[in-house]
Amino acid sequence: MLYLVPTPIGNLEDMTLRAIRILKEADIILAEDTRTSTPLLKHFGIEKKIFAHHQHNEHKALHEIIRFLKEGKSVALISDAGTPAISDPGFLLTRAAIQEGIKVCCLPGPTAFVPALVSSGLPADSFVFEGFLPAKKGRQTRLKALATETRTIVLYESPHRLIKALQEFIDIFGTERKVSVSREISKLYEETIRGTLKEVHEHFKNNPIKGEFVICIQGAAS
Repeated sequence: MLYLVPTPIGNLEDMTLRAIRILKEADIILAEDTRTSTPLLKHFGIEKKIFAHHQHNEHKALHEIIRFLKEGKSVALISDAGTPAISDPGFLLTRAAIQEGIKVCCLPGPTAFVPALVSSGLPADSFVFEGFLPAKKGRQTRLKALATETRTIVLYESPHRLIKALQEFIDIFGTERKVSVSREISKLYEETIRGTLKEVHEHFKNNPIKGEFVICIQGAAS
């Protein structure tokens, strides 16, 4: 069995009892960054060797992991924070396991975009999740395609690109489109700023920009 195990995006109390049990029982734990995951596992009393599984080695490691799973062993995959395969490694391994007839189980748990969307005040019954937009090539093409999207648009953005991204959204979507920007979800300095793109852009031009950001943008009028 391949287990995809969500881990807290901030508050350690968000770790589920089931996730702790699965990680204790797994034969192997794969982690996006062992330096980040080792302290987390120790906090929950999970004393087990973990192996790195990230975007730079996931292609190379697939064959060996699949072989291990075929031998009847259980493998648990965790990312630095949140749910594996959501803008993190996990898709390639999941697809390979399914193709080989190996059972895959994803546990429910933390992921940043869900609380950001639900608390945004924008429609959450139908939305499009874009994750991180392309940094350079294809970025403008993707944004222009989203200009006519009627569903709520959900994006991830890094702190050093936030101001530029908000300006790009103004250029493509206009100044009055509603937006909600959340940062540090479930952490001590959690904050959500809501308003028009123009208002939110002005706010972050005049306030410190720290943490990881989830941006929810109102869809175009249908």
